[in-house]
Amino acid sequence: MAHISPPLYTLQPLYLDLFLENLASEKGVAANTIASYRSDILLFFKTTNKSTPMIDEIDILNFIEDIKKCKTATLARRLSSLRQFFKFLITEALIQDNPTQRIDHPKKEKRLPKYLSEEEISRLFHALSQDDPETIRLRAILELLYATGLRVTELINLPLSCFAKDSEDLPFLIVKGKGGKERIVPLNAPALEAVYKYLPFRRYFLEKIGNPTIAAKAQRFLFSSLGAMAHITRQRVGQLIKSIATDAAIDPSRISPHVIRHAFATHLLQNGADLLSIQKFLGHADIATTEIYTHVLPNHLTNMVTSYHPLSKNKT
Repeated sequence: MAHISPPLYTLQPLYLDLFLENLASEKGVAANTIASYRSDILLFFKTTNKSTPMIDEIDILNFIEDIKKCKTATLARRLSSLRQFFKFLITEALIQDNPTQRIDHPKKEKRLPKYLSEEEISRLFHALSQDDPETIRLRAILELLYATGLRVTELINLPLSCFAKDSEDLPFLIVKGKGGKERIVPLNAPALEAVYKYLPFRRYFLEKIGNPTIAAKAQRFLFSSLGAMAHITRQRVGQLIKSIATDAAIDPSRISPHVIRHAFATHLLQNGADLLSIQKFLGHADIATTEIYTHVLPNHLTNMVTSYHPLSKNKT
C-alpha cells in the first residue's frame, strides 16, 4: 500500500500544541493570551488545505486579504500570532522558512486612551453610598482599580495574601502581572479603608459557594466567587462597574475596568507624576507603551508655565 501523507487535521494540531506548550511553560504567557494565539492560528488554518511545512507567503497574503475588514489592531495581532508560530517551528527544525518574514506589519491606529475626569470618578464613588455586601465589595474593587491602575485580570486573581507592609509600615500590594512578573504597588488610604470594610463581608460571598471543591479554592482569593474559577470574573467586574454608571450620570459605554486604569495613569500624570513611575505602577515592560498618556501633557505643561513661570505672573 502506498504511503499517504497525514492530512492537515492530524499534522497541524501537533505543531500547534507544541507551540502553545512552549508559550505556557517556557515563556510564562498568560492563559488569555495563549487562547488568542490558538484562535488566531486555527482561523488561519481554516483558510488553507496545505500541511504546515508547505505554507508559503501567498497563503499568508491570502489570509490577510480575507480578514482585511478586521480592525487594524486585530489584524496586527493575528499576523503577530502567525509570526511567532512559524518562528517557533523554525527553532524546532519542523519547517525551513518563515512565510511571514517579508510581510509588513500593519500600522496600528494611534488612538488616545479613553478615561474619565477626576470629577466623573468622584461621581462613581458617590454613587456607591449603600452599605449592603454587594456595594461594599464593588467599592473595594473600584477603589483598588483607581488607586493602583491594576489590569482587571490582575485584580480578579489577587490572593488574600497580596497585602504587605514596608519598613515604614506603609501598605502596598504585591501584584503578579504579565509573564508572572511581580511588582509592588502602593495603596492610598481610601483604597485601604474600602478593602478593610469589605473583608468582614467576604464570608457572605464564600457562603454562597455550594461546591466544596470550588469553596476550598475560593478561600485563597480576595474576591471569591461561586464560578468554576473560584474568583470573580473580569466580565462580572465590567458589568458591576457599568451598573453604577447611570447613577453617576455617566454613559455606561464610556466605562470599563480598563478605562479606570487609564484614568489612574492620566490623573497621576496631570498631577505631576513622572512617566517612569507610572510605567512601574502599570507594569509596562516598555516605557513606549506608557507614553500614550502624554496626550494630557500639552494642557498640563501650559498650565504649569502659566502658574509657575515668573514672567507669566503680573508684577505689582
